[in-house]
Amino acid sequence: MNPTLIFDIETIPDIAGLRSLYEVDAAVTDAEVAEMAFQMRRQKTGSDFLQHHLHKIAALSCALREGDNFRVWTLSGDEGQIIQRFFDGIEKYTPQIVSWNGGGFDLPVLHYRGLIHGVQCPRYWDMGEDDRDFKWNNYISRYHTRHLDLMDLLALYTGRANAPLDELAKLIGFPGKLGMDGSKVWDAYQQGRLQEICDYCETDVVNTFLVFLRFQLMRGQLTREQYRRECELVRAVLDKSDAKHWREFLAAWPAAQT
Repeated sequence: MNPTLIFDIETIPDIAGLRSLYEVDAAVTDAEVAEMAFQMRRQKTGSDFLQHHLHKIAALSCALREGDNFRVWTLSGDEGQIIQRFFDGIEKYTPQIVSWNGGGFDLPVLHYRGLIHGVQCPRYWDMGEDDRDFKWNNYISRYHTRHLDLMDLLALYTGRANAPLDELAKLIGFPGKLGMDGSKVWDAYQQGRLQEICDYCETDVVNTFLVFLRFQLMRGQLTREQYRRECELVRAVLDKSDAKHWREFLAAWPAAQT
């Protein structure tokens, strides 16, 4: 099995960037800067969802399936280092990367923020210049599978058919989201609850991986027995952790629902 890397990001408003772009006085609080940006966006679009380049990455979680191993981890802290380490992993493993709406959100944010921080990622951007195989299957093309955006593919590239990860995961029998969603991340960050954000991001990548396994079963890349073993591997790895979010995740994922 080729290495498979599932990823997800959680973001907050780029307060420093907003201060610079709109020449906001230093006396204005971070919360006020963010609210100003949200209000400007609402007036323009009816939604307070900021443009991709104005999102700052607070956490990036990954799940790597390689050889006999499955592991989950989160990168947080300095944004430039988060992004560089993510792309360093792609440089090292050349994995298939899998996301839920990664083409619509996560990767564009990583592109813009990586550009701002001077990140280097030649393997990711290769479209056949260095490796001829990448001409026909690269990370950039929407229709290639080195990056598989499961949401986009399952909707047949039709936005009106997109499904929320939380709802689809729960319909299949997986835990889905547990106590937090993306709309709550900024408030949690302001309250210093970064670990909760990281935990939430990790559960998202595991939900995504489980949906990916079900997709591989559907398309005949896994037999039912192989699918069962993959799910049991995930369960066994999570069961070794005493972390609260994994205890809650496993409690919401009865063995009968594998």
